[in-house]
Order: sequence, then structure tokens, then C-alpha cells
Amino acid sequence: MYIDKDLVAASATPLVLGILADGESYGYAILERVRVLSGGRMQWSDGMLYPLLHRLERSGYLSATWGESPAGRRRKHYAITPAGREALAQRRSQWVVVAAALDQVWRGLPPVTAGSPA
Repeated sequence: MYIDKDLVAASATPLVLGILADGESYGYAILERVRVLSGGRMQWSDGMLYPLLHRLERSGYLSATWGESPAGRRRKHYAITPAGREALAQRRSQWVVVAAALDQVWRGLPPVTAGSPA
């Protein structure tokens, strides 16, 4: 299933902040978590994730520290900041409104099955 790039872009920040609200993580693990949460239907690339992580870090929503993987490779670990938690709460409340409106609009439409066009 293809997910429209505008929808991916709109959901990327709250997804990353929500994942990091559960604890610090690093790029590959975040990519894997998105894949698992979406049942494999969202396949983010490094080229999509890392600019977002850097933007969120510059915005003060994330902090980053360098660490080592069990194999000894350096990797950057990201953690949500208090400002990031506030931004997540704001985004979450906005998505609740959007989801409720979509639910009302779609309530009268025939159900959509996985893999079928909307």
C-alpha cells in the first residue's frame, strides 16, 4: 500500500516524538519502530528520517548524544526534551480533532479493506 507523501510528512513529527516519548532511541531503531507500528505499510528511508531528526533537534524538541552500538560502531541517540513533550501534546490534540472529523466524514462510506483503494 502506498501512503501519500503529504500524509507521511504530516504524521512524521508526531510519530517520531511519540516513539521517543517511550525512551531514547537511534535512527535505525526509529525506522524499524515505524515499520512495526504500521504493520510494514510505512517504509521510511534514512533520507527522510535524518533531516527530520536534525530539524527537531534544532527546534529544541530533541537532544542527542553519541554512543556505541554493541558492535562498537558510533551512533547518535535521540531523546525527547520537555519542549518536545509539549509539542507532542499539541500535535496529539490536533490529530484527535482531525481524526474525529475524518471519522464523521467516513462513517457513511463503505468500509475499506487493507490494500483496496479508498
